[in-house]
Amino acid sequence: MKLLITMVVPLILASAAICGLVRRVDVYGALVQGAGEGLEVTLKILPALVGLLTAVYMLRASGALDLAAAVLGPLLTRVGIPPETVGLMLVRPISGSAALGVGSELITAYGPDSLVGRTAAVMLGSTETTFYTIAVYFGAAGITKSRYAVPAALCADLAGFLAAAWAVRVIFY
Repeated sequence: MKLLITMVVPLILASAAICGLVRRVDVYGALVQGAGEGLEVTLKILPALVGLLTAVYMLRASGALDLAAAVLGPLLTRVGIPPETVGLMLVRPISGSAALGVGSELITAYGPDSLVGRTAAVMLGSTETTFYTIAVYFGAAGITKSRYAVPAALCADLAGFLAAAWAVRVIFY
């Protein structure tokens, strides 16, 4: 069983190469093209990422996030969410990259095995960048009215945050 687990990634790569050969696809060319497109996307989102991270740092430096954590702390503690994760919960629906930055800061500050670190990691994996996703998918589908989608998606994010905190407490504590 251990051998099978260690061979999963090489088997996937070999399968992709074999499928490419069977379909007569230039696998290396496709890889290079995909990497180039990935770099283009990175260059396009870099200004927004820098702006969001700067805004988060400014909120943190101004004390606004600490104030929000202090105000929401009793409620968050009551429902089992560490108050230190307020910044992550505010940023995650807007930007995945900025949320990764905030999550990284939380994990660095509190440690990866702490309640805050584990909760932040699970929150990152169990929630979505709501506004980006709605913009991309609704734009691709030609949907212009998102009246109920945004509140429903934000409720799903809240449920994800609550479930993440609950799961960390049940599994690790």
